[in-house]
Amino acid sequence: MQTQNKIAFFSCILSVILFISCDGNRIFDEYATVGKTWDKDTSLTFKFQQPDSTNSYDLFVNVRNTNEYEFRNLFLIVNMNFPNGNVVSDTLEYEMAAPNGEWLGTGMTTKESKLWYKENKRFPYEGTYEVTIQQAMRKINEPNGVQSLKGISEVGFRIEKK
Repeated sequence: MQTQNKIAFFSCILSVILFISCDGNRIFDEYATVGKTWDKDTSLTFKFQQPDSTNSYDLFVNVRNTNEYEFRNLFLIVNMNFPNGNVVSDTLEYEMAAPNGEWLGTGMTTKESKLWYKENKRFPYEGTYEVTIQQAMRKINEPNGVQSLKGISEVGFRIEKK
């Protein structure tokens, strides 16, 4: 009888943990592993089907970086390709560290930053949408940019319900 009570208790605790950890706002959330370096010509691609066209969504770029990352900010080129052939291209700048050099984001050795991409976005066309993300970092007085960016381990794209 005591064993059944213990099993019921642990089952209840496990259910509560799973319920709390569920992410009810997530529509799409996917990551791509970058590797040791992120080449400036390498685009990371995320494909998803049109969510409900009547609702608005918030879009995020998620970045995981290590202490090998050398910069305080991060420049990205993000393209959203619509099923009808339209493309929206944005060059975005994000702060990755505070002025004192402390990394922003959450985590211990790897920091994860949830970065705003678009707010209140609707998806009017039926079909597959594609988002591509590439790094666009440059050092001062070097117009060609950083060929191989170190310290970014993963990049993700996320869609959330409003």
